[in-house]
Amino acid sequence: MTQAYPLAWPVGFPRTTARTNSRFKTSLSGAVRNVQDELRRFGHDSGKPVSEVVVSSNVTLMDDRPKDPGVACYFVWDRVQCCIPVDRYSKPEENLQAIALILDAERAKIRHGGLNIVRAAFRGYASLPPPTNANGALPPPYWTVLGIPERASLAAAKAAYLTLVKKEHPDHGGDAAKFNQIVEAWKQAQEKLT
Repeated sequence: MTQAYPLAWPVGFPRTTARTNSRFKTSLSGAVRNVQDELRRFGHDSGKPVSEVVVSSNVTLMDDRPKDPGVACYFVWDRVQCCIPVDRYSKPEENLQAIALILDAERAKIRHGGLNIVRAAFRGYASLPPPTNANGALPPPYWTVLGIPERASLAAAKAAYLTLVKKEHPDHGGDAAKFNQIVEAWKQAQEKLT
């Protein structure tokens, strides 16, 4: 099952390297409502209800402006696990609003092209699974593995990485699984903090 927090970005789907601001005029709560409404309308228009909706992001009650504003909307439609991920914009509400508009466009396909056109499009959405570890669970975020605050600098992440990687190196009696997890956390930290 996909978790709402932290962001579970689908494997194989490239991340946006240069984000932009949108012209959307919506709040975070308004964008959430818009996605909910569009999912309901999409289910109604297609005759196939949407279920098991999970909106995954780095937004928390105390942080509605995370460094990574990407949003991935997971749901089941027509017995297919689907995902619509968007990280093009600088704010989570803008990415959520984009998801609502994508769903509205899929509804237009139903009206003008029929259900089979939408089923073909959703086969592409279905090929985007969330990232998992060997146990099938989401990997812990890099800051948890490295034992640093979520908003730590790249230098702090590197210092923690160097300390932990020496301690857990298999050639020096460390645990290979922990070592690999630390290496992966460092890669994730470099992607997020540079």
